[in-house]
Amino acid sequence: MTNESFENAILELRRGVIVLAVLSKLGEEQYGYSLINGLKEQGFEIDQGTLYPLLRRLETQGLLNSKWRIEADRPRRYYSLSAEGRVLLPRLKNEWNSIVLIMKKML
Repeated sequence: MTNESFENAILELRRGVIVLAVLSKLGEEQYGYSLINGLKEQGFEIDQGTLYPLLRRLETQGLLNSKWRIEADRPRRYYSLSAEGRVLLPRLKNEWNSIVLIMKKML
């Protein structure tokens, strides 16, 4: 396996969990940069080019709410879970835990 093949496999694996990672950090309202840093502190790195389109998509799907605020003379868009997002997150966590148990058996 080439290094490029390995990197592509890792990217595919991460794509599968990125929604869960992002939703899990939005129990409290956050703006994009704080979300990137919070995920990074927990070992999950994500770049802006991945995060912001994902946030817009999740909002369009009704899972997030957002609002603009001006702080320190700059506008920031803050994101939080919508009512639907708060219902979906525990279900996704349960599904994730089931997948982890299955994969532990397989690996």
